[in-house]
Amino acid sequence: MTDNLFKALVVEETDDKKYTRQILNKTIDDLPPGDVVVEVHYSSLNYKDALSASGNKGVTRSYPHTPGIDAAGVVVESTDSAFKPGDEVIVTSYDLGMNTAGGFGQYIRVPGQWVVPLPKGLTLREAMCYGTAGFTAALSVFQLIVHGGILPEHGEVLVSGATGGVGGIAVAILSKLGYTVVAVNGLVDELKYLKEIGAQQIISIEEATDQSGRPLLKSRWAGSIDTVGGEILATSIKSVNANGVVTTCGNVASPELPINVFPFILRGVSLVGIDSQNCPMPNRLKTWEKLAGEWKIPMMETVVEEITLADLDQAIDRMLHGKHKGRAIVNMKA
Repeated sequence: MTDNLFKALVVEETDDKKYTRQILNKTIDDLPPGDVVVEVHYSSLNYKDALSASGNKGVTRSYPHTPGIDAAGVVVESTDSAFKPGDEVIVTSYDLGMNTAGGFGQYIRVPGQWVVPLPKGLTLREAMCYGTAGFTAALSVFQLIVHGGILPEHGEVLVSGATGGVGGIAVAILSKLGYTVVAVNGLVDELKYLKEIGAQQIISIEEATDQSGRPLLKSRWAGSIDTVGGEILATSIKSVNANGVVTTCGNVASPELPINVFPFILRGVSLVGIDSQNCPMPNRLKTWEKLAGEWKIPMMETVVEEITLADLDQAIDRMLHGKHKGRAIVNMKA
């Protein structure tokens, strides 16, 4: 099947250091070496994809390139005995879509150790409704519960970036598990959306950002899932109860953390980094099983917009300009 043509979004660097995006025909021979060839049925759009698609060399070193850090589809060829043609699988994280041709192509070829069997309880479409964002959200919830022992009765949990993919799914999972969730909202007129996905209270970015400069603030949160970094992350750390847990997984607001050691040495607060890209496979499998089972959120369609490969260019621009909410999944067969 090496001569089969398929469509892929290709980002190219021009002579004047600008970047163009267009849908081109590719063949399997164009793909990098690997053990498993997957026909991609669904992908999804993440902020890292938008960066790769706009020429961010911190994400993707060389172009032309096909982004897409998420893919769900069917195995068509495999030299890895763990997989056979017809198997439904998920591929996220590792180097997919960064420096390896990703899920915005209708076929991918990857190492076998990157591939996760689709767990029972999930369809390929549902898997991409979660994607890296949902996987990251689930890892964050897991750390609150397992690392910190934070239970619903311990108090409110703060979630920043709640209209984004990670934040929105974190809100929905926590709400399903019985937690009282306070969402930080940075978009206009999204209160109804946040209530629909499970937030019991919504606060503004201004309320979530301390300007006093005090080393500690009044205890307010049992725990916090931060997706943005910067001052909001620092404020949440200073506001968490004694022995509380704060998880961090993003830096869209800032990669800086303007804080001192007092929350850690006087309140025993734990700051837990979430690295979904290099999560060990045993933890990866357990987390996907959670998303397919007891953590599966009932309002998935509320947080999801389905688009096609042809829609990606405009969707990427919306994300780069902060006008995107929830999850955008890409129907690669449409």
